[in-house]
Amino acid sequence: MILMNDFKAEQPELREAMLTAAKRVIESGWYVLGNEVTAFEKQWASICGVGDGVGVGNGMDAIEIALRALDIGLGDEVITAPMTAFATVLAIMRAGATPVLADIDPDTALLDIASVRRCVSVKTKAVLLVHLYGQIRDMDPWLSLCDEGGIVLIEDCAQAHLAATRGRVAGAFGMAGAYSFYPTKNLGALGDAGMLVSQDRVLAGRARQIRNYGQSERYHHPQIGLNSRLDEMQAALLTERLAWLESFTFRRQAVAERYRAEITNPLIRQLAAPVEKSAHVYHLFVVKCDARDALQKHLEAHGVQSLIHYPVPMHSQAPCAGLRCDPEGLANSEAHAQTCLSLPCHPQLSEADVSKVIQAVNAFGGA
Repeated sequence: MILMNDFKAEQPELREAMLTAAKRVIESGWYVLGNEVTAFEKQWASICGVGDGVGVGNGMDAIEIALRALDIGLGDEVITAPMTAFATVLAIMRAGATPVLADIDPDTALLDIASVRRCVSVKTKAVLLVHLYGQIRDMDPWLSLCDEGGIVLIEDCAQAHLAATRGRVAGAFGMAGAYSFYPTKNLGALGDAGMLVSQDRVLAGRARQIRNYGQSERYHHPQIGLNSRLDEMQAALLTERLAWLESFTFRRQAVAERYRAEITNPLIRQLAAPVEKSAHVYHLFVVKCDARDALQKHLEAHGVQSLIHYPVPMHSQAPCAGLRCDPEGLANSEAHAQTCLSLPCHPQLSEADVSKVIQAVNAFGGA
């Protein structure tokens, strides 16, 4: 079976480097908020082109902490996409704010700016822009929209590690960027981990307090905080995995290029190609098919695993019942949820694996 992710197939050199890193942490005798976290924060912030990185427990916490650090909460609205992981919306709710759902562009599955404009109200304090599937597109209109309306732009970069447009990396455009290092991400830990990145030193300083009980110095708590700290072990492992991220990204892009060129089945629709190669890092390669469920069964029968990202849009989730949405509806999100399917696109795929996936997709004859 060709898997969506195959960690056991990773290079022996990477595994040895991680074992060495783990030993380094154990021998240091320091396990929380130490030198490993500080070093990784600085390294990832530098890669993102921002001044500060704040290591936290996971990507959802990174969003929540960003909102809290910006004093966005009760009575405030945050516009985001219904086509995303539930963590995006849950983070807004946990911060005390109210999510508002705008529709997506059917060609990219990314948040549609015209729909967002229809959702803006006097209560709108932020737009949480999701760089879905690993793609980042023209950011100028988003910066203009937020600047005109006095709205904060926050980036959900959970799937967009190294994605860049016009030389700027995801997370460097808004007031804050939120990264997840969940194991399946392009840069993944061996457990949960996340980071908030920002150019704003004041925001980063508040975030550092919030992640650690709201503590400014030991036993002094000027604000209400969380327990959400990136630990030394995960930071050390991420540092070793970071050395492989660029080559892994190139491999994902190469796999995607073959899919784009060689999947020719007329029943399969592809999302729009990126304008710049750097702007899509292919955390997921997603196609659309009206007979999606039949396609998934067909692929499984041919030894190819696939997943759906995401089968239930946010406004159809029980905790989201009653949320305000685009007054013109969320038809594009609903259609996408019914037709989207993710194909294996991880860096451990061999050329033979890629050929097998392409052959299986092209052999699908419909429901």
